[in-house]
Amino acid sequence: MTERISELARKLKRIVGDTHVLEATDLTLSYATDWTGRFRGHTPIVVRPADTSELAQVVTLTGEAELKIVPQGGNTGLVGGGVPLNGEVVLSTTRLDQCEPVDQLAQQVTLGAGVTLARAQAHVAPSDLDIGVDLAARDSCTIGGMIATNAGGINVLRYGAMRDQLLGLEAVLADGSIISHLEGLEKDNTGYHFPSLFAGSEGTLGIITKARLRLHPHMAERCTAMLAFSTVDDAVAATSALRRSVPSLHAVEVVFRAAMHLVSEHIDSSIPVGPKSDAWLIVEAAASSDPTEELASAIDKLGTLVTDVGVALDGQHRNNLWQYREKVTEAISVKGTPHKLDVTLGASKLAEFVHQVPSVVSEQDEDASVYMFGHLGDGNVHVNVLGKDGSEPSELVDEAVLEYVAKLGGSISAEHGVGSAKRDLLHLNRSHTEISAFRLIKHALDPHRVLNPHVLLPKEDS
Repeated sequence: MTERISELARKLKRIVGDTHVLEATDLTLSYATDWTGRFRGHTPIVVRPADTSELAQVVTLTGEAELKIVPQGGNTGLVGGGVPLNGEVVLSTTRLDQCEPVDQLAQQVTLGAGVTLARAQAHVAPSDLDIGVDLAARDSCTIGGMIATNAGGINVLRYGAMRDQLLGLEAVLADGSIISHLEGLEKDNTGYHFPSLFAGSEGTLGIITKARLRLHPHMAERCTAMLAFSTVDDAVAATSALRRSVPSLHAVEVVFRAAMHLVSEHIDSSIPVGPKSDAWLIVEAAASSDPTEELASAIDKLGTLVTDVGVALDGQHRNNLWQYREKVTEAISVKGTPHKLDVTLGASKLAEFVHQVPSVVSEQDEDASVYMFGHLGDGNVHVNVLGKDGSEPSELVDEAVLEYVAKLGGSISAEHGVGSAKRDLLHLNRSHTEISAFRLIKHALDPHRVLNPHVLLPKEDS
């Protein structure tokens, strides 16, 4: 095996250059650990191709060496989907960072898989256009990784998840062949839609190299408000009302009590409104003309559902409100190594879920702490569980919470993917027939299981 790896490394260096084949442990270590620190693996080689042709050659040579590949973008994943847990070769897409000129007539752009979201946003901004998906990890997450996990973020209720932004795709398959369909036609009924298939596939079917994205007109006028609620039920009811009454609604984010107090302590700033509340919504309206009156009128109609309100009209004050949502993950990570359970519930079950989850967790680990926040506009709750003194909680917690989600008719993965963390619980949401069909698709495109073989699909004997 050692000789085979050394020979592969020599061949890869001839393709991508000596400095882009990493073998020393001190150089590969950051590629073998996920953002949370929970998932840690090892890899003999990290290879960083510069373009699609180089990547295709890398895939071919790695397959010939009978080694497996884990594709990796910004390594911001939270379910172990981009970590070489079984000693796979890591194929980093970060050098695939080309931004093609914005097609202003079509309102589209073609981007390399390694382009970060923040760079993509900056690239299209001069054209007065926006990327439809926005995430707190925008400075490090990459377009390819966002597609592979079908990332959602804060604007799903307006623009949809990453799959809804895709108009074309280029990717390298497991045998090194390349598929490319980047014309960006809004109507193109010429067969199977590869972009939809690859979105959410977590690198199991092919490695995305480029994507053609739909863009959206930039809404320059914004109004942001923080609303406090005495109960979770009231926050859910208010969200439903706002979605019906505010055409310019851009985001509805929620932070629940424990998480709000934690982030307040982390940023050393008092909670702006309703410090004794159970839930807070951060609501943003965005339009081409000032949406303040529209949002204010809708909030006023919520009546006694809302116990306190804070409104921000300029950038500085909006950022101040948004930090209570965007820095929750950071605050939790500072406290320890959490288990992150990203789930979706139907609106009618959201309040029940939030109320009951601490008890569900406590039954498995009485010393665990639960911090919840998320995207209430689309029913996505991020459940973060820390064990005693910031340690990882009992492994039994994950299964208990996800089984409860399934019992309520929800999804065990909203936007982070399945990865290795949830692969053996996929049956909670997918039937045996569906999983069998998934396997057939995987086998058709990757018969030798070269690409990310240990994520998404359950183990064969489970």
